[in-house]
Amino acid sequence: MSIHVLFFARYSEAVGLDSLEVEGDFSTVDAVRQALAADPGFEVLNEASLMCARNQELCALDEPLQAGDEVAFFPPVTGG
Repeated sequence: MSIHVLFFARYSEAVGLDSLEVEGDFSTVDAVRQALAADPGFEVLNEASLMCARNQELCALDEPLQAGDEVAFFPPVTGG
């Protein structure tokens, strides 16, 4: 299954990418996160404060995935 992954703000800076395509048998957003976080340079995805979205809607890490979904990872957003 192919999943399009987006990185925003300091996560994009940390991994050096805005996006990438991943292939694998990912049942949840967390499965994608774990697979990426295991690679050097992607450790930032282990942060407890990480937020995520599936197909442009905020979700929890246990959100189920389907082939072709888009997953985004980003730090908490604050306003002022």
